[in-house]
Amino acid sequence: MSRQPNEQLISLMEEASVSNKGLAKRMRDLAEQRGQSLGTTHVAVQRWRDGSGIQPQTAAIMAEALSVKLRRRITPTDLGFFPQAAPVAPVTVGYPQSLSEALSSLDSLTGERAETDTGNRLIIADGDLSAAVLSWMVARPDGIQADRQVSQRVGMRDVRAIRTAADMFMKLDFLYGGGHGHKALRHYFRHEVLPLLSARYSEKTGTALHGAAAEIAQLLAWTAYDSGNHRLAHRYMISTLRLTKVVDDRMFGSRILANLSHQANYLGNNAQAIQLARAAIEGAHGKATPRAMSMYSAMEARALSNSGDPIGAGRAMNEAERHFERADATEDPEWLAYFDSAELMGEFCHCFRDLKQRKGSLAHAQRAVDATDPQYARTLGFCRMVLAQSQLLNGELEAALSTANLAVEAGDSLQSARFQRYITDFQHEISAHTANPSVTAFNDKVRDALARLDDE
Repeated sequence: MSRQPNEQLISLMEEASVSNKGLAKRMRDLAEQRGQSLGTTHVAVQRWRDGSGIQPQTAAIMAEALSVKLRRRITPTDLGFFPQAAPVAPVTVGYPQSLSEALSSLDSLTGERAETDTGNRLIIADGDLSAAVLSWMVARPDGIQADRQVSQRVGMRDVRAIRTAADMFMKLDFLYGGGHGHKALRHYFRHEVLPLLSARYSEKTGTALHGAAAEIAQLLAWTAYDSGNHRLAHRYMISTLRLTKVVDDRMFGSRILANLSHQANYLGNNAQAIQLARAAIEGAHGKATPRAMSMYSAMEARALSNSGDPIGAGRAMNEAERHFERADATEDPEWLAYFDSAELMGEFCHCFRDLKQRKGSLAHAQRAVDATDPQYARTLGFCRMVLAQSQLLNGELEAALSTANLAVEAGDSLQSARFQRYITDFQHEISAHTANPSVTAFNDKVRDALARLDDE
């Protein structure tokens, strides 16, 4: 879906006789006067002129900069941003009632780009989401329609090819962020995977094929989420959840519920995050390996921590740890291999950070950083930023800046909206120390890194 140029912004910039570079500089200068850091470049201004979305705080700074230049009050609405005055309407979950409807939905979604920034404005009605989860819980599996009378036949070799592709795209996602491979992944899913689901296969091959297709669809959802397109990610996840009902794959379906919990937690929808994590645990009970159960419990701990419940979060972390101690890699599917002890420590350090427990946060974040394999570059970046926040929480400003610098240097090629948010959150936390030369140097490094991403 093509974007329309922002004619209101273009018109006001022409009236103010300000160029893209000029407006970007005015915005950075104004933010600096406020003790904030802003990485806006002329490339970002051009994107906004072309119709891209913008964060509310950035739009407010732009409006103030143009207000000064034009000597009258300009609002973000005047600039063509956020025209709706009413609250954001809840998004309909749209849980597919049939397999054909789920496949049609997935085919349609692969025609949408993830690059369009939807911000953090996603509201899902509680009742609608609960109905979708209940439908997944209680519906009978579709079963495999084996040996249909069609010419194309699928074998296990095709399934292995899809799983190899899923592994490759997952590695790209960890190394370079969701924005790097999403376009190629959606092309692969639409043209190489979806057609096979309508072909002829045995029951054994069909079961494996639908599982592999769900893995690719899940990765499409995750890369859209990491790119910052939350509506698209949510729709992918709901359709993928329905896809797992073909053979009633409770373990993978619960993984989708855990992902939905992760997203809800990220967006600040705490109650939904808790309920989705618990649904994942209940939905997989007796059907998942201990490692998978550990992951679901860790998601519950994350959600409870973010809601400020230390007792509940502690219980969930203990459960996650107990499950993990029983994990046996020989029992686990390949898609779960990434969830190792370092990943679990990474989840825990987020919990202690959100609970403002200084010692626990610092200890677990350091352990996560030390243990995370560099092939999981984005995870390592997250853990380093949590370590920096933990050091700041403990009053160690210089140590925090040193850690954050390492994260930016190692992660400046990450096309990940989530990683960039970790950085901006940290910049907000150190904004009280803008007179410190080390803080100024860090903000300059971030601005340069964002400019390089914009120019690529």
